[in-house]
Amino acid sequence: MDTRAESYQQGFHRRWGQLRRPRVRALAWLLDAPDLLDAADPQWAGRIASTGPASPELSAWLGALDHDPAALDEALGPRVYTRLGLYAEKLMAFYYQQHGRLVAHGLQVRANRNDTVGEFDFLLEHGPDALEHIELATKFYLLDGEGRSPQDWQLSALVGPNLADSLGLKMRKVFERQLELGAHPAAQALLPRPVARARALVKGWLFYPAGSWPAMRGIAAGHCRGFWCALAEVGQLAGDAFVVLPKLQWLAPFRSTSAAVMNRAQLHAELSAQFETNSTPVLVAVVREGPGYVEEVERGFIVPDDWRERAAARRMVT
Repeated sequence: MDTRAESYQQGFHRRWGQLRRPRVRALAWLLDAPDLLDAADPQWAGRIASTGPASPELSAWLGALDHDPAALDEALGPRVYTRLGLYAEKLMAFYYQQHGRLVAHGLQVRANRNDTVGEFDFLLEHGPDALEHIELATKFYLLDGEGRSPQDWQLSALVGPNLADSLGLKMRKVFERQLELGAHPAAQALLPRPVARARALVKGWLFYPAGSWPAMRGIAAGHCRGFWCALAEVGQLAGDAFVVLPKLQWLAPFRSTSAAVMNRAQLHAELSAQFETNSTPVLVAVVREGPGYVEEVERGFIVPDDWRERAAARRMVT
């Protein structure tokens, strides 16, 4: 008897395999994916928002949207999105608007003409006399595990693929600046009603070397996760079919009727050539092929062979 736990990808395909359109699948992931952060951890002070689990009514709504996506397509418009965070925001704004909760999206607050204080991601209905401020973060971080003992794991060890930020820095900014925006005098003069509650909605995937992960304070136990490895370690990966994921397909587990599937040698050659001119890590899905479909089994970042050295250099200055 096979008693292995169902992977996140398996569960997503089971729940949402009927959805065919990438935009609708991405929205389903935003609404149904487990939270990245543990809302019960005292360090978050009860300021973590959640969306799941999906109700039967939400499932029916997403199914209808997949059948007729005209309203979603109109909301997103003809723009070609290059920033994943903005794409996720537009999807969530559509959801909040369709469900009658959206008061404002992307509302900028300026102290004066040349001084922008900040921006509200979402202002939502919160009773007749108040608003709720939701700050959305959709993040992808790799655990930089070199030279650390288990008791030393901190959110700062979860770093962006390009080593430009960390989960610790991101959450400090969210809590110390962005969630405090409603209290700023310039914001209070702008808002139709006061902000009674401000919370962070944090979704994403965390990636671990060799696919193993430690328990970390503040991180939800059931978060979406994958692996990361250097290009030289591609030969050690499980599976023999791979798809490079474009950035706008980083949210939901990949599923398509067709895809540019590569074997291990082709993947290595493709990424080797790419890393000669661009050091940006690449997100790859390990896939399986079935009758008329290709779907993700697991996912991970492939990083250039010098990524560990660059991560170590970053630790020396942060």
